[in-house]
Amino acid sequence: MRVLITGISGFVGSHMAEYCLGKEVEVFGTFRWRSRTENIDHIEDKINLIECDMRDASSVLKTIEESKPDYIFHLAAQSFVPTSWHAPAETLMTNILGELNIFEAIRELGLDSKIQIAGSSEEYGKVLEDEVPIKETNPLRPLSPYGVSKVAQDLLGYQYHESYDLNIIVTRAFNHEGPRRGDVFVTSNFAKQIAEIEKGIREPVLKVGNLEAKRDFTDVRDTVRAYWLALEKGVSGEVYNICSGKTIKIGDMLDMLLDLSTAEVKVEQDPDRMRPSDVLILWGDYERFKNVTGWEPKIPLEQTLEDLLNYWRERLAKKC
Repeated sequence: MRVLITGISGFVGSHMAEYCLGKEVEVFGTFRWRSRTENIDHIEDKINLIECDMRDASSVLKTIEESKPDYIFHLAAQSFVPTSWHAPAETLMTNILGELNIFEAIRELGLDSKIQIAGSSEEYGKVLEDEVPIKETNPLRPLSPYGVSKVAQDLLGYQYHESYDLNIIVTRAFNHEGPRRGDVFVTSNFAKQIAEIEKGIREPVLKVGNLEAKRDFTDVRDTVRAYWLALEKGVSGEVYNICSGKTIKIGDMLDMLLDLSTAEVKVEQDPDRMRPSDVLILWGDYERFKNVTGWEPKIPLEQTLEDLLNYWRERLAKKC
């Protein structure tokens, strides 16, 4: 079996590659020439890397033609919500065109690849109190340009499945965390700040944004296992939530991270970390996916956060 992972050098892409290698399949992955590949340094000799600009149709066509994948995990995206406020056009272009180019390449080459589209819980956006936990049938009310781009990807996948019978499955993953998470994302940013305070290279003041928002966290290693099962057992044309089925305040999660450290830390709110509009609660229901695949999350949040904090401790130790 041949597998193509777009954005293989990213947080989820690197974990997806590790999981696929455990399945003993031939792994291909796209990366951009200017992107850092340190997330996959330890497996680079086991995978086939292809330089590709997902926004360029000819580049994507060449990639698909070279890899001829049975499975495609489309993970390449502009995935940071705050960036989408500052660069909405780039976010929309990157996320929508990249997916469109994959679909058109599959059509042109006449391949029967199964394609997983990495949607997001941010598609749900404004969720009413009586709508939780969130099912796949919930209205989509995105509250960020990123969320809008993911709704567009979601609907484009549906349209190409219905119009051209492409084997497309959309997953709407809720927050997923773990080692190698970029430091712009909330949990990883907290963990990095704590590790820097422990190391004495940061003042013992931890900067935060909105701590009242509630989120549903899953370990990235459980998430990539779900992505594989989505293509192995999922129904083409369907949408599946990937989540833990539990919710926790960002502030409570921060407390869990602080409990893992002996450092004395003062917490301060940073106005620059607040968003123009924020999703108050994202709490998912994954029963549809469980019924089809048998998947359930296995790794507790406590372990995820400990692994994440240790990741930053190890990175800082190598630099100092």
